[in-house]
Amino acid sequence: MAMIKNSTTLAFALSLLVAASLHAQDDTTVSPVANTEDEPALAIAQESQTVPVAEDNIDTGEDYSIPEGADDDELAREFGLFKQLMLDKVFDEADTVAKRVVQLAIRLKGPQSSELAKALTNLAIVQYQTKQYDAAQQNFESAIETIEDNADRLNAQLVNPLKGLGATQLESGRPDLATDTFRRAIHVTHVNEGPHNLDQVELLESAAETFLRMGDVDPAKDAQDTIYALHVREYGLDTVELVPALMQRAAWQHRVGLIYDERTTYRRAIRIIESKIERQALELIEPLILLGKSFFYVDTSGSQNFQSNRLATGEIYFRRAARIAQEHPDGNWQISAQTTLALGDYYIYQGNVQRAKIVYRAAWDVLSEDESRLDVRRRQLEEVVALKQGSLPKYIDSSDSEPGLQSEDPLLRGNITLRFEISPRGQPARLELVQAQPAEFEKMLTYAQRELRRRIYRPRFVDGEAVATPDQLLAHQFFYRQADLDAARAAAKETR
Repeated sequence: MAMIKNSTTLAFALSLLVAASLHAQDDTTVSPVANTEDEPALAIAQESQTVPVAEDNIDTGEDYSIPEGADDDELAREFGLFKQLMLDKVFDEADTVAKRVVQLAIRLKGPQSSELAKALTNLAIVQYQTKQYDAAQQNFESAIETIEDNADRLNAQLVNPLKGLGATQLESGRPDLATDTFRRAIHVTHVNEGPHNLDQVELLESAAETFLRMGDVDPAKDAQDTIYALHVREYGLDTVELVPALMQRAAWQHRVGLIYDERTTYRRAIRIIESKIERQALELIEPLILLGKSFFYVDTSGSQNFQSNRLATGEIYFRRAARIAQEHPDGNWQISAQTTLALGDYYIYQGNVQRAKIVYRAAWDVLSEDESRLDVRRRQLEEVVALKQGSLPKYIDSSDSEPGLQSEDPLLRGNITLRFEISPRGQPARLELVQAQPAEFEKMLTYAQRELRRRIYRPRFVDGEAVATPDQLLAHQFFYRQADLDAARAAAKETR
């Protein structure tokens, strides 16, 4: 019989389902750098490092076979409240409500019902969101066991809890287990929807992220190639409907350092938009800006592709995007600010502070013309915005071993925190070590310091002028085994 492990486990099951639809986020963060995700008109996403689990993966309960009655009305009310709390991202309250839904499902439908499986899955989503990973994993597993008992091991209802379980395993430092879980979920979609179904795309994205966490780029690339092939099969090679898939593909290529491939993909998206919409379409602005940003980076794939000197910088793309924004009859102040900021960011990247100062001042003026624009100005110019930042290793010696496979030597968590200042030129300065635990992993600290020095930021502005921003933090969490720590300590003794 599927057991509810405890109230914490129940809450965890809900959080995991939500988490499984998010890409597994890199735990390297800069704080308190401005979060621009809620301003899509001005901040174009470049890097995605999370495994998708979203609120729309919540089991809605629409097919619950519950008869009419006072108790059933209560269950419906509680579920409706839970769903709204999830949409509002009030996770603590959603956790409490989800537990009540589980208890009601047990009382009304029994401890082995499909309704309970859905309630456990929803609870695990909430717990995933609140990082109660142990509880979430147990509740996802209970939901899976219940569905298997009621139906079979290939039932379509297994996809959501499997997705959540995989995301939880990934965040718990067990990408090896997550890989198997995502593969099983993909197989279930093949059995129920056919081998070319688009429902498997999120699972393939999750699998690709898992492979990357393990340092296995080739299978991650295979998963991304499959995603692209599915979209081509569905929409065709040269259709506007294919553009979102091309944009996602380019973003992934950027993440793994396939910069030449990334540029090729963005150019293809641009050509489709030009031929199917118009040569000065507003839809060109996003791929043009991201293509320009690709020149902030160096291809790390070892490719020998030759890049023409004529396109040695990305300025041409930023300028074209700005021109479209200014001349298009449907342009507006948001688009104008977006393209102006992107051009200023390019000049900061180039180290041309004087030209950046002029362009940023123009953006400041656009965003100061009306009180309704001031909130955007605050997020985009009065707070620091990261322009270029790479990733850091997730595992000690991950290039030489497969993380998560040695259960007899469990993974432990280490962390590094650096404090720094962002100069008016958008460069990190005054680096200071806040914490390195364990201190013996000096190579990881070197990686963090080197990565931080390479980062580029849009500086903070006061009255239209760039100023220094102190007390910024970079916090990086990584995994290691006790054997790694013992080896580092032994090496340190030998060098004394």
